[in-house]
Amino acid sequence: MVSDTSEALVSEQEQPVDQPAGPTAEPDRADTDLVIVTGLSGGGRSTVARALENVGYYVVDNLPQTLLIEMAELAYAAGGTARKTAMVLDVRSRAFSTDLTGAVKALRDRGFHPRIVFVDAEDKALIRRFESVRRAHPLQGDGRLSDGIAAERDLLLDAREQADVLIDTTHLNVNQLRSRVEEMFAGEDARRLKVTALSFGFKYGLPPDADFVLDARFLPNPYWVPELKELTGRDEDVSKYVLGQHGARSFVETYARLINATAPGFEREGKRYLTVAVGCTGGKHRSVAIVEELARRLREVRLSATAQHRDLGRE
Repeated sequence: MVSDTSEALVSEQEQPVDQPAGPTAEPDRADTDLVIVTGLSGGGRSTVARALENVGYYVVDNLPQTLLIEMAELAYAAGGTARKTAMVLDVRSRAFSTDLTGAVKALRDRGFHPRIVFVDAEDKALIRRFESVRRAHPLQGDGRLSDGIAAERDLLLDAREQADVLIDTTHLNVNQLRSRVEEMFAGEDARRLKVTALSFGFKYGLPPDADFVLDARFLPNPYWVPELKELTGRDEDVSKYVLGQHGARSFVETYARLINATAPGFEREGKRYLTVAVGCTGGKHRSVAIVEELARRLREVRLSATAQHRDLGRE
């Protein structure tokens, strides 16, 4: 269960431990894996927190921002499993401050390397979610639901801009969001670049969290081939059809080389997550097949890459 306090960390810190025979160097604070989760109410912070807990993080929910440094130091001192700690911040906390930038800088000045995960969604999706549970927005007051969402967006503008990971949950269900977070944070070197190859349909809008946007609509559409229309880009027949078209494989190879060539630079600059979005008309055939092949090519050159399909199943 996600915890609201730091009691477990304190208890772990107080437990006696066996002392090694010889002197050992004090662990580096940079080795403490800190994740800060924030974002819009209704965007999916709780789901992100549970997913992080599933992959071994100690999760502290609704932490006042003023306690960030204290919590980080507790995690560092406790050691063991507490070295992987996620802290969830949101406007429910009366101590919430707009100066997340300053708080993160203070952590870095102490030697920590926190990662910020920001969850977002379109207003219409947030409104639908609040109405489905018949709950008021924390900043709504006597105004409308849309007023509370607008106020929160303003409050979190700086936090969104400095996020290491931006996840738009407009078109993600709970299981898709959980799976995406678990794939990002499970069992990988925290400093290694992780690439998400994401298919989407242009008719549903551009993914706002994309770093690169590629257009696969130059390829013939399998939708117009009767025996392929009801299949998807994950099916072998569709994949062979798409990748067999003139220019398809060189398209994948070109961008695979580009990503592989730029990955070391991104890592040196501290970027840990890269989203490469590939679009076609509906996100069912061409983009799905291209994304699956692109992720496979990137794994062949030993990059950490996963395939995600935003709009698959919407048609």
